[in-house]
Amino acid sequence: MALYDTVLFDLDGTIIDTNELIIASIQHVWQQKYGTLLNREKIIPQMGLPLEQQFQTFTGLDEVQDLIAEYRKFNYAAHDDFVRPFPYVKEVLTTLRENGIRTGAVTTKMRASSLRSLAFCGLDELLEVLVAVDDVEHPKPHPEPVLKAVEQLAADPSRTLMVGDSPFDLVAAREAGAASAAVAWSLKGEDVLREYEPTHVIYNMRELLPLVGLEDLAG
Repeated sequence: MALYDTVLFDLDGTIIDTNELIIASIQHVWQQKYGTLLNREKIIPQMGLPLEQQFQTFTGLDEVQDLIAEYRKFNYAAHDDFVRPFPYVKEVLTTLRENGIRTGAVTTKMRASSLRSLAFCGLDELLEVLVAVDDVEHPKPHPEPVLKAVEQLAADPSRTLMVGDSPFDLVAAREAGAASAAVAWSLKGEDVLREYEPTHVIYNMRELLPLVGLEDLAG
């Protein structure tokens, strides 16, 4: 029997490889403001949080809208040079949809930029719902975004799997009563994610298929 009939995905770092775009965008902002590059090792632990929280952490400032605006300007211009889907993502999403598994995305990106990345990667028609940061009052790690996606899909949280690359995904899933799958290709590292006790750890996207009862298609 399949463990899950609904699968929700984080976007950045999970199904869409935007890691280097995000890092380059933050480093561009830092260079513009301070004349130096912010170390990657300081950036990576904050990835997955809303931009405002990231820049508040990096700078110690409360008001960071000017930094966010500069980030988005650079990020938009550089988007197509960096962004790609991770291996097997399109194949697996197609298989899920063709076999009646409900799918959605839950992200701390803005809706407009989420839709752009999904369309660029050819994934926009493969996800039934999108819950972006501007669709909720409380972003991940709060459970609200996961619960909103579950509600829109008329799903059962206990039969829902949230797939993500950050602790914020795993915490949001647990607090929403859903299971979680940590992706081992996360920049944060498998060991860090295991500290948050994900229900599953996967090493490539095809490993999701047996969890939804599609063992025969996992090869």
